[in-house]
Amino acid sequence: MTVRAAWLLPGGTQLGQTREDTRLTPLGTFAPESELRTRDGVIAGGNPFAATGAGAMSLQIGVGRALVQGTVAQGAYPVAVTAPETVTFDDGDPQYDRIDSVILHVYDQLFDSSGQNLVQVEILTGVPAASPVERTLPAACLRLWNVTVPAGASAGVGGISWGAALSDRRRLTSAYGGILPRGYGLTFDGAYDGQYRDNGTALERWNAAGAVWEVYRPPVDIVGWTAPALAAGYTNNGNNQGTLRYRRITIDGIPHMQWRGGVSWTTSGSPPGSGVPLAGPVPAAYRPAVHTSTSMAAGGVPMKCDFQTSGQVHFITNPSVTTWASFAGILYPLDS
Repeated sequence: MTVRAAWLLPGGTQLGQTREDTRLTPLGTFAPESELRTRDGVIAGGNPFAATGAGAMSLQIGVGRALVQGTVAQGAYPVAVTAPETVTFDDGDPQYDRIDSVILHVYDQLFDSSGQNLVQVEILTGVPAASPVERTLPAACLRLWNVTVPAGASAGVGGISWGAALSDRRRLTSAYGGILPRGYGLTFDGAYDGQYRDNGTALERWNAAGAVWEVYRPPVDIVGWTAPALAAGYTNNGNNQGTLRYRRITIDGIPHMQWRGGVSWTTSGSPPGSGVPLAGPVPAAYRPAVHTSTSMAAGGVPMKCDFQTSGQVHFITNPSVTTWASFAGILYPLDS
């Protein structure tokens, strides 16, 4: 047997659950959808149930493991495909396209009229239409792929163009308490407060009270401080603010630049070097994506400071400034 299911009684063309079935199929408690239903889906790892054209009208489905939910009374069936399976599609309708689905289908004679206990990779043939849609699945089925079968398609006229026809419908599941991996379809509610999923770019947490997925906000990511070299005429600890330092931090996933400390010079009203306090630009990773201006305390008056995309810092001098400038509290985003 190359398509196996656990929790099936003997009967039909399979022997029921064997010891090999138990070792190969995913067992345990998986992510819930309700009090008694399990979120069915594909178990991540490699490229499970990969689809590859195997002929003009034939498709090969690769190995993989999955969980297939039946009715509430049935529960969920662990399934494993241990060798590639090939399925062949019927010829296209003379007039309209249709959408066929490649599915995992569990037959259990205790709950259906099939008279057998087995699991199969099979095709659920769609209904031809001017605007075809996928069919609703029967109980105990898991959709893996959709295939658009063009009108008139057959082996004699070239068959199905697999690159254009295939639509990935493999949704993923995970063990209870695990993070649901990204897969087909993110439009589903969480089952319990504090459930996590990966949306492809960030983690999301289910807020049961608000009935909404919220982006998980990690703690502020902080790196150490860097003390830049100062340009000629400038010294550290202006107005007893400490050594000039900067660091890059990440807040809610957005990189920021944070400064502290102060600089001083000798002549009131005239910062040296045309108001450029650093000996050189900051490294590329610390430069803002757009020109950024902030206000700063300087010699008892406010003064403007430009942080340029080149990495250089430039004072826009206030004529009333004395002999120091403070970088304390300056924080700005580095993205655009």
